[in-house]
Amino acid sequence: QVQLVESGGGLVQAGGSLRLSCAASGSIFSINDMGWYRQAPGKQRELVATITKGGSTNYADSVKGRFTISRDNAKNTVYLQMNSLKPEDTAVYCCKTAYRPAPWKGPYDYWGQGTQVTVSS
Repeated sequence: QVQLVESGGGLVQAGGSLRLSCAASGSIFSINDMGWYRQAPGKQRELVATITKGGSTNYADSVKGRFTISRDNAKNTVYLQMNSLKPEDTAVYCCKTAYRPAPWKGPYDYWGQGTQVTVSS
């Protein structure tokens, strides 16, 4: 069993900042990529940012220069620092991890429950 505990969402005014965290625990041998995705009402889920175990990052064009993804491998935790937030960033943000429960298994994708981010104008 794997658990992903997300935190840090909330309500913020446009131009403000939030920091999301997602901690993985449970039957984990290793974690490969970790990432954040979001889904706004009436829209499809979209990639926000991903980070490899080695620290290579990838961002959606809409968040480049405003959001920063990072991770602490010792804590199996991924972070998303969101600055200069806009109303269009309003969505449920979910983290995803690709993990191995054992060296010969996986990697498997596992999703968190999501945390609401609301940006008011």
